[in-house]
Amino acid sequence: MNLEEFYEYCLSKKGVTEHFPFDQDTLVFKVGGKMFALSSLKQWELGKPSVNLKCEPELAKEWRLQFDAIQPGFHMNKNHWNTVAINTELMDSFLKEMIDHSYGLVLSGLTKKAQQEILG
Repeated sequence: MNLEEFYEYCLSKKGVTEHFPFDQDTLVFKVGGKMFALSSLKQWELGKPSVNLKCEPELAKEWRLQFDAIQPGFHMNKNHWNTVAINTELMDSFLKEMIDHSYGLVLSGLTKKAQQEILG
């Protein structure tokens, strides 16, 4: 997956906005004002792309045991976030599933009213 594909996939989800709240390097995708994906643009340029994605704690542990490319979230709550190395052992389709999972978790944590506004 390249940066453009990652970017377009994240933005294709309903209610998603992009931000640079920390610096000009860290691209953050939010739904309902809450982060669900963040990635360093510099690491994409260096050919070592990764993304932090939210995850159910038990599933996060399971995936970390299964795949070397999935590690506890760098600079994040290690129980709820994974750092996922892109273009390694993981198929793009699985990465998209992980993005979907993160988006769904964050969306489900919003108020019912906010969810309705986003989903229509």
